Amino acid sequence: MNATTQHTETVLMYRVYIKATPEAVWEAMTKPEWTVKYGYAPLVEYDMRAGGQFRAYANEGMKALNCPDVISDGEVLEADPPNRLVQTWRMTMTPELAAEAFTRLTIDIEAVRGGVTKVTLTHDVTGAPMWGSVIRGEAEATGAGGGWNEILSGLKTLLETGEQLPFQSGPA
Repeated sequence: MNATTQHTETVLMYRVYIKATPEAVWEAMTKPEWTVKYGYAPLVEYDMRAGGQFRAYANEGMKALNCPDVISDGEVLEADPPNRLVQTWRMTMTPELAAEAFTRLTIDIEAVRGGVTKVTLTHDVTGAPMWGSVIRGEAEATGAGGGWNEILSGLKTLLETGEQLPFQSGPA
């Protein structure tokens, strides 16, 4: 491969321990009534079967910034509630991000001890360098947010305390 056709492979992994059941974590990650309460507050829609569709919809703040109605989409590859979800994922918030390759997101949920659940999120962003930068939180200074670290922190806080972290785009 020469420099002009170089292909970068990137697999990002995040792990968090949450004092909640695997079922509660699964619900919070896949049900719209929960996803609007943490991270970037998108309303998600899943057809939980292999080949089923995934969509995340812009919240009102995103719409005010002229984001499209559907901010990410993909396909469910594997759904084993409440243990594992594998899907493709593409960010569609900008034409540049929408032009990147679909990525592969794997979420493993495992009860470990004493009411604690281990969540391991693996995101293969091969072929999507701009999206990889966003989900690593490298674009935070531009207002794009703190990536999976921010989303998982919000999930953990919400499930453990019932409180929401302030959204990245909100007041400090």
